[in-house]
Amino acid sequence: MIVEKASEVLERYQLCDHCLGRLFAKLGKGTNEERGKAIRFVLNMERAKDGLPPVEEPKECELCNNVFDRIPELVENMKEAAKDVEFETFLVGSRFPDEVKEKEKAIWDEFGIETAEPINREFNRELGKAFGRATGKDTSKSPDVVFIVEPYSGKIELQINPLYIYGRYRKLLRGIPQTPHPDFEESVASIICRPFSRATGGKCVFKGAGREDVDVRMLGNGRPFILEIKRPKRRNINLEEIAREINASGKVEVLNLRFTTPDEAERVLSTPHRKEYLALVLVKEGVTPEEAEEVAKKLTGLEIHQRTPWRVRKARADKVRVRRVHYAEARWIDDKHFELRLITDGGLYIKELISGDKGRTKPSVSDLLGKPAWCERLDVLNVLDEERSEDSS
Repeated sequence: MIVEKASEVLERYQLCDHCLGRLFAKLGKGTNEERGKAIRFVLNMERAKDGLPPVEEPKECELCNNVFDRIPELVENMKEAAKDVEFETFLVGSRFPDEVKEKEKAIWDEFGIETAEPINREFNRELGKAFGRATGKDTSKSPDVVFIVEPYSGKIELQINPLYIYGRYRKLLRGIPQTPHPDFEESVASIICRPFSRATGGKCVFKGAGREDVDVRMLGNGRPFILEIKRPKRRNINLEEIAREINASGKVEVLNLRFTTPDEAERVLSTPHRKEYLALVLVKEGVTPEEAEEVAKKLTGLEIHQRTPWRVRKARADKVRVRRVHYAEARWIDDKHFELRLITDGGLYIKELISGDKGRTKPSVSDLLGKPAWCERLDVLNVLDEERSEDSS
């Protein structure tokens, strides 16, 4: 049946071995070119038996215009397009003219062929194999680069996929915003991104798993963050050297740097984490050790209803969020100050938990004390992973 169908097609169209074999791509193994050669060989044996002349491969294919003969030239074009880019894995895509794809489908429909594959699929595969042999690079479903090839013009479009890096940062000084702000010379993001941009030759985008205020330090195990390096020219970078350069700033430290995937990056940024805080509470009307301990006792396990704080209402949706304080411990300092160590759900605003924010946070430390209280100083001690936060609470 294959030989009969091939004979019908070749009576109507002059096809190369690639295009002939591709009509029956879903049958058997091997390349389409090998398949086409085999079909043509068997067909010509049948024709010879009947005294008919052979159907030779045409000098010019009516469907693809011998585009597969251009693969060596296109491999060189791809190498030129990527000469300044460091990569180990790649994929190939192609843009074929609509008239070629439409003519191919018309042949399938005319002869009722259901075993074919599209020309671009075979072309991408064969060009990818040739490029891999020429460069020693490997194909991958998550490649470093993607080549988009226009087979007839020879034009190559190079897509450089981002590089993703996971880490945690400590902010050692107050007065540094997490991301760039016109009122500040530096930010956590700029201190971290600067050496990464130099090392990769790409654009560094910083994404933190939550954020702390400008006047709040981030200590302990550090806050998780993701760097997305767009269009990196160099991917083989030394993360330990970069970490040493960042840590030498004395302002920000990075921990646990490693390469990661887009999927893990998304999980890191979307997973809520409990936080451990240390707050210095000011009570101008005075506070006793017993009052401080009683506040901590009442806070532990307490559900907090917090309307978007007044100070961030323009940047955040105005709604009531329900969060929990999982643990609270007090240490009295003097007749106007005590420290609160807290473990809370992520997204709870601690300054407002203490002040009450004019009734927008209920209950608050001020409510529990029965007199106004303010957060005079705040540190994030740890960003807790779920399993650790369960233990801590």
